[in-house]
Amino acid sequence: MVDKKQLEESLNFTPSFDENGLVPCITTSAKTGKVLMFAWMNDEAIRKTIQTGQAHYWSRSRTRLWHKGESSGNTQKIIDMRTDCDQDCIWISVEMSTEASCHTGRESCFYRKIDLEGPSDKPKMKLIDANQIFDPQEVY
Repeated sequence: MVDKKQLEESLNFTPSFDENGLVPCITTSAKTGKVLMFAWMNDEAIRKTIQTGQAHYWSRSRTRLWHKGESSGNTQKIIDMRTDCDQDCIWISVEMSTEASCHTGRESCFYRKIDLEGPSDKPKMKLIDANQIFDPQEVY
């Protein structure tokens, strides 16, 4: 077990994986700074991402390694890769081959806004990024 001070100050990358061997990854656009997506990485996804310079994730729904863009062609080139202070979260900044990161055809997976003014027991959402960059039915 690495002590907290050593973990926070060391220049050794030692991700803190959860009990499933995963670490969360936040992906943002290098061009706009906008949050594009959230996904999980395991050790293999991290190594592949570093080796290839393209984003790889662990797909919990597919239960396998996932090279972002493998079916859509919308790959993510790594511009910057960081970890937080206790190395239990990764942040990557990417350039997209197409400015669409979400499987719905939108730029970001975060295309709906939760209405904070409405009732808290049944909150509503507002569409904030309605424009689709590609038609998912044509791609998938």
